[in-house]
Amino acid sequence: MTHRIQLPLTREKAAKIKSGETVYLSGQIYTARDAAHKRFMELIKNGAELPVPIEDAVIFYVGPTPARPGQVIGSAGPTSSYRMDAYAPELLKLGLRGMIGKGKRSKAVINAMRDAGAVYFAAIGGAAALLASCIKSCEPIAFEDLGTEAVHLITVEDFPVIAVIDSRGEDLYISGRMAYLGR
Repeated sequence: MTHRIQLPLTREKAAKIKSGETVYLSGQIYTARDAAHKRFMELIKNGAELPVPIEDAVIFYVGPTPARPGQVIGSAGPTSSYRMDAYAPELLKLGLRGMIGKGKRSKAVINAMRDAGAVYFAAIGGAAALLASCIKSCEPIAFEDLGTEAVHLITVEDFPVIAVIDSRGEDLYISGRMAYLGR
């Protein structure tokens, strides 16, 4: 099944998505990689407010390259998600509903996703130009000193992703392998 989701990604919207399904996201997404996540954790530890509203948000694990003249954004390919695994459970507790990256997630993240009713999406690595064409605006909003790893607010239209781990914890990396092996 294919879904077209208008963000924000509420718990109700996330619950309708199943592992393995294609999803086209439209609306606002935050970009953040490991350096930004580390700063998020420092703020949480110190009882400070995060620079972005996390509830029902989607974070894309990307460090976009600078835009060429006339473009909104440069290359926007996903980074390896495991680098955020130490931080994701805490953000999920705060209501983070979606994450976009590539690669497997830890058991702790999957368990926290189940509790939060969140979805992990994979963006196709190597298709950064296609992904960038779906980004209609990009503005840095926090930690600008981190350069490409700053937190950006991007507006996307029909941004193509695959639901890899759904809100029930079903993991395409496991079920897909089992289907291939005939089990």
